[in-house]
Amino acid sequence: MKLIGSTSSPYVRKVRIVMAEKKLEYAFVTEDVWAQSTTITDSNPLGKVPCLIMEGADALFDSRVIVEYLDTLSPVGKLIPSVGRERAEIKTWEALADGVLDAAILARLEATWHGRSEAQRSQAWIDRQLGKCNDALKAMSRGLGDKPHCAGIYFSLGDVAIGCALGYLDFRFPELDWRTEYPNLVKLHNKLMQRASFAETVPV
Repeated sequence: MKLIGSTSSPYVRKVRIVMAEKKLEYAFVTEDVWAQSTTITDSNPLGKVPCLIMEGADALFDSRVIVEYLDTLSPVGKLIPSVGRERAEIKTWEALADGVLDAAILARLEATWHGRSEAQRSQAWIDRQLGKCNDALKAMSRGLGDKPHCAGIYFSLGDVAIGCALGYLDFRFPELDWRTEYPNLVKLHNKLMQRASFAETVPV
């Protein structure tokens, strides 16, 4: 398998962590989708990463689709329950984390995209997106409570997704001091960073 992505994308990081936790072998090919020379649309018509190229050159895209597929490839480190309420709970954690990333990336693009002048940027839009991030962090903290992991006692895709969201906020929005307000999220993040899969995929 070949994974097309970037080392700064939190969605790509989620896939890379799942690959590591599942002990799956793959080639990692970096791609700047914003560059004039990008060829990402040859594999993903949406022009986004991550994109997973499988044997036979079939492609999967969207991190949620990819990690769901990867979890079926090996019984090692099962990350998503097969059915029922437990599965829905994990997928909801993932949706919450991805929602934080969606909002954070929209805020960052509004603030930094070179296609807009300073006069065209909307601080109100940025504030709206960061407000979503803050609301989601509050929900994460409340949902986690004093549990060791999102789903209770076992490590799951929920932890992977939340860890990637928190890592991205540290990377792009260090001014959002979530660590002071949510010590239980800090505890979870610190625990996750002790895993090789997280430590070796810190965004750069």
